[in-house]
Amino acid sequence: MNEKFDIYADSSANLTEKMIADCGIKVISYECTCDGKKVICYSGRPFSDDARDFYGAMSRGAEVSTSLISSQRFYDAAEQSLKEGRDALIITISAQVSGTHKQACLAAEQLEKDYPGRRVYVFDSANSGFGEGLLAVQAARLKNMGESAEVCFKQLEISRFRLNSYFTVADLKYLKKGGRISGAVAIAGTILNIKPILRADGNGRIAMCGKVRGRKKSVAELADCYKNNAVFPEGSTVAISHCNCEEDALALADMVRAMGAKDVTIEYFDIVSGAHVGPGSLGIFFMGKDRRGNSAAPAKAPAGRAVRAEN
Repeated sequence: MNEKFDIYADSSANLTEKMIADCGIKVISYECTCDGKKVICYSGRPFSDDARDFYGAMSRGAEVSTSLISSQRFYDAAEQSLKEGRDALIITISAQVSGTHKQACLAAEQLEKDYPGRRVYVFDSANSGFGEGLLAVQAARLKNMGESAEVCFKQLEISRFRLNSYFTVADLKYLKKGGRISGAVAIAGTILNIKPILRADGNGRIAMCGKVRGRKKSVAELADCYKNNAVFPEGSTVAISHCNCEEDALALADMVRAMGAKDVTIEYFDIVSGAHVGPGSLGIFFMGKDRRGNSAAPAKAPAGRAVRAEN
């Protein structure tokens, strides 16, 4: 195993306990509040317990809020690697949906000043949830094959927009609260039982890409997103996340397995992302077609932070 660098990911990556253990990825947790009480999004206890409690509280009307991870917390986490003579690769949630990526870059600049000769790479996943996490797993596999942090970073740049993310929600009020849709659309959608289909787009933002009427149709539509966008649907790795709707997650897993998918992981939605979409949300993540090909105005790939800071 290559010990010359360590891989870090923020807890939005939605990594399962097994992924973390198998890949040796170090998780830097977000913190949320639920009815005024601090919630550690990845606390070290079984994640399913924390997530089940959090989404249960949301269903009962709890007020929740999220905040980004500060540069100091990134610094404190990665400093141990540099102290011990290793570099660091930090993978973050999309810079288009959170200021967390910028905080990681600030920490990296300071770390490289404080530890001359060491490198800190910060990679913008242009995604969230398993859309970030599956990229972290890919980096870990490359590391275990003996690749350097720089090679891993460059390979992630190639894979970034091929990591597809699609999800649907049960209640439009959470998207309304976050400013994703207007109040009028939320009311009309609720009355008509409209379920939006959303995705991470070619700019790293969350965009609506379709809508159907009824929950069963929305779950089936996610399966169709996989069928239509996975390059090799019969052999792809698939991750499914849910906010306290395990039956729907299992049904979706059965649908994609019927399409040939053999490696399917199911986990609760990461808490910091789930707080913005709400209980009943369901997502699917897989490697597939380049997302920029479906954007009206594709953006250039985020540059990340691979170049050493100027002192």
